[in-house]
Amino acid sequence: MYSKTIMAQTLVSVLSLISTLFSMLILARIVFSWIQVDRYNPVVAFIFNVTEPILAPIRNVLPSVGMFDFSPLVAILLVEVVVRILSAIVISAF
Repeated sequence: MYSKTIMAQTLVSVLSLISTLFSMLILARIVFSWIQVDRYNPVVAFIFNVTEPILAPIRNVLPSVGMFDFSPLVAILLVEVVVRILSAIVISAF
C-alpha cells in the first residue's frame, strides 16, 4: 500500500515537472518574439519545434486580436488543466 502511494506521488511530481518545463519553454518563446533571435540557433530552433505543435492549433481556433498572440497563454492554461486532471486520475487510481 505504501509503495503505491509513493508511485502515485512520483507520477504526479513528474507530470508537474513536465508542465513546468513546457511552460518555461513557452515563456522563452514569448521572450524570443520580443527580441530578434537567430531562428537557426539550435536552442531557439528546439524551443520553436517543441512549442509549435501545441501553439499552432490554438492559433487556428483563436480569433486574431490585432498584433497580440494569446495562444501561449491558452496553451499554458490548457497544460495546467490537463496536468491537474491527470494528477487526480493518478491519485485516485492508486
